[in-house]
Amino acid sequence: MQEKKYQFGDKKVSYYFDTDFSHLEKLVDRDHAVIVTDENIFSRQKKNLKGWKTIVIPAGERFKVQSTVDDVISQLIQFETDRKSFLIGVGGGVVTDITGFVASVYMRGISFGFVPTSILAMVDASIGGKNGIDVGMYKNLVGIIRQPEFLLFDISLLKTLPADEWINGFAEIIKHACIRDAEMFRELEKNELMFFKKDANALSALITRNVMIKSAIVQKDELENGARRLLNFGHTLGHAIENAYAMPHGKAISLGMVAACFISEELSDFKETARVINLLKKYGLPTEKVLDTERIFDLIKMDKKKVKNTMNYVVLNQIGNAIIKRIPVTELEKLLYSIARSR
Repeated sequence: MQEKKYQFGDKKVSYYFDTDFSHLEKLVDRDHAVIVTDENIFSRQKKNLKGWKTIVIPAGERFKVQSTVDDVISQLIQFETDRKSFLIGVGGGVVTDITGFVASVYMRGISFGFVPTSILAMVDASIGGKNGIDVGMYKNLVGIIRQPEFLLFDISLLKTLPADEWINGFAEIIKHACIRDAEMFRELEKNELMFFKKDANALSALITRNVMIKSAIVQKDELENGARRLLNFGHTLGHAIENAYAMPHGKAISLGMVAACFISEELSDFKETARVINLLKKYGLPTEKVLDTERIFDLIKMDKKKVKNTMNYVVLNQIGNAIIKRIPVTELEKLLYSIARSR
């Protein structure tokens, strides 16, 4: 096991790499802890969850809403959970978002930690303190930034991960390579998904590398006033597609990254769009889809990255080097319509 601590603002978060679920008992008092998980994880991890007080929520993004929060809180009350209790999210991004949000508002805040069980949650969703819920078609519109006490990374939990979720998770890995790590991008080009599924050491190293990329960015800008915005590469359009078409997060972000590459060609003279598209395809991610552009842009207008009449948009100068451009919303709309027509 490897422990690493990251300082986010005034909060120190412990990361436990190359460990297993059983280590959780050394981090929290089982008698004063409650696990939140979803139906899928609960059915696959019954052995690990045995003996823990557990709240099981429905699986899927459509349940990342206020009614689920209310249900979790009702069950916490039934467990007589108090301010000294500890909440643990065991699952993917929906579970970690719900858990962190509930822990932040229940009794004005109780301690919490995460055991991410998907690649997407390990390299992205569980890191950085963003916890929130969707409101109608608007993704993560309500939420809070509050850091967990710890993250426990047990890659053996990925053995039961459906094949589609492996693909979904690699979108965020490719995103990190695009914005910050050209060497990792080349390594991804040399290998393929099956290589990482079969080689536990390579997978562990890849996950750790991505965790460190995101954590280092968040350390510099916890509240997303600057550098943290780079993590939104592909997310402006991607989040709109995700909610409009009920598409898995990673696949929607893949489409968003393709659009962002074309916009980068216009704004930053980016010349490597084909490489990004080819890598996304290699890992089974979509790169084309016919979209209702008017519907999509209505959702983009409510994106949290919009500031008055401009959008903070992430573009690439080159692979591994991203910048943030403030684009007038009217100009962004023209660019997106132009891309839609040309493709």
